[in-house]
Amino acid sequence: MRRPLRERGVAPAAGTIAINSGLEFLLTFAVLFAVTTITRWVMGPSPIAHAIPGIHLRLLLIGACVGPLMAGLILSRPGKVSGAHTNPAISLAMWRLGVFPGAAVLPYIAAQLAGSALGVLAARAVWGPTTGRPPVAYAVLRPGPGWSDAELFAAEAVSMGVVVTLVGTFLRKPRLVPFVPWLVGLLVGTAIACLGTVTGGSVNPARQFGPAIVSGHLDFLWVYLLAPMAGAVVAAAVLNRVGDHRDARAAVDGDPEIS
Repeated sequence: MRRPLRERGVAPAAGTIAINSGLEFLLTFAVLFAVTTITRWVMGPSPIAHAIPGIHLRLLLIGACVGPLMAGLILSRPGKVSGAHTNPAISLAMWRLGVFPGAAVLPYIAAQLAGSALGVLAARAVWGPTTGRPPVAYAVLRPGPGWSDAELFAAEAVSMGVVVTLVGTFLRKPRLVPFVPWLVGLLVGTAIACLGTVTGGSVNPARQFGPAIVSGHLDFLWVYLLAPMAGAVVAAAVLNRVGDHRDARAAVDGDPEIS
């Protein structure tokens, strides 16, 4: 979630983009393998599932596991190299915020989606047919009863917008940058625990892509893919507008930091 691949104004080499995209593939593979594994043991037939009554407590446990996992991947050596986006909406937002090269956006997204699908398939190979049966169903997400496409789109877009706004704000304040991995982990874990029974708590197109493709449950997939991207673009635009306004005001006031 840092500033991988380039310094400002310096375009990365194709080889660098390829290497970092490969790392994004591995990191997203790890995320979806872990998410599917955790869901299999927390939601599926297991001693853990029998010991924890109710969907809300189970989602809380899943969030408590996935949140630190995300922070750890960002802090890992591969994560420090690639930025550990593991989320197409984050890659898009980082580009729009000017801290990520546009040439790397599509390779990153392709790597993330491929890693998502193969991570789910790997979990299926390790844990067997139970992974594909309800209530696990390859950890595919579904909104609560009665949700329309438009309502889900708005909820996912707003949720992603909140994530991008907070992460972007932290990245723009040097003293807060070291806390970004933990912020991301907290936001992901909170989304799972609080939104799991409402919208599914995705806020990540790659999170839904692999489970939906492997399971064949494609309902709402287009929403889970596009809504976070839309929310990310809008949030980045707002952050840029606010940042430009602050820079202009600081220039008028003679702020030495921008001289």
